[in-house]
Amino acid sequence: MASASSESNTIPGQEADTPLQWKAISLTHVEFVKGDIIGYGLAWLSLLPIFILVAFVTLIIFRRDLHTISFFLGMLVNEAINLVLKHIIREYRPMRDRKNVFNEYGMPSSHSQFMWFFSMYLTFFLFIRVYKNYTWLDDLWKYATSFGGFVVAALVSYSRVYLVYHSLGQVFWGAVAGIILGTLYFGVVQFVMTPLFPLIAACPLGELLMLRDSTLIPHVMWFEYTSSRTEARSRQRKMTARKSQ
Repeated sequence: MASASSESNTIPGQEADTPLQWKAISLTHVEFVKGDIIGYGLAWLSLLPIFILVAFVTLIIFRRDLHTISFFLGMLVNEAINLVLKHIIREYRPMRDRKNVFNEYGMPSSHSQFMWFFSMYLTFFLFIRVYKNYTWLDDLWKYATSFGGFVVAALVSYSRVYLVYHSLGQVFWGAVAGIILGTLYFGVVQFVMTPLFPLIAACPLGELLMLRDSTLIPHVMWFEYTSSRTEARSRQRKMTARKSQ
């Protein structure tokens, strides 16, 4: 088991014998050293998994897309596996006396595993599921988005070490677990779940919940944009015809 050490209670630029005053972000339980601007920014960055989950719930409510729902379920499964691993390995966090930590075990880091799962799955989704343009320049946004996802995942992982919530090993193995699970789960969605999407969308419950399968639509945003414009123009013509009668 990992044990806490005196070096783990200091931050870069902080005197070793100076007591640290840990402060939580308002309305959250993420602590940072009072007066540490970098720690303050990293504390907010470590909340990114919560923002991502909220964004997915919002997308599901308004779009009802089956692949979005599958992605969201994968993140929940990833979190469940992380919780199981923590209670199997039972390795403590660097600072075990922290009041605002709900789980004393830290191997592997759930934040690191979540972000690397998300980034890995997102990369597969961008280059396999999203429409492919004729030139790589037109697909440059995919490379930028994928790269940005991994950069953010690395920063969130670093924030957990900087804020002394996890050791470097706990963050590293969290990233490894996230990458492996993200790859495996995308394969399950692509080859097992996707063929079932038309059946799910057409079943009575799927129709009741207005679930949608957009797998065969190459450019969903463009399709929805043109469909809404066509419908709006059609209704406008009908309204104009009624007024002229």
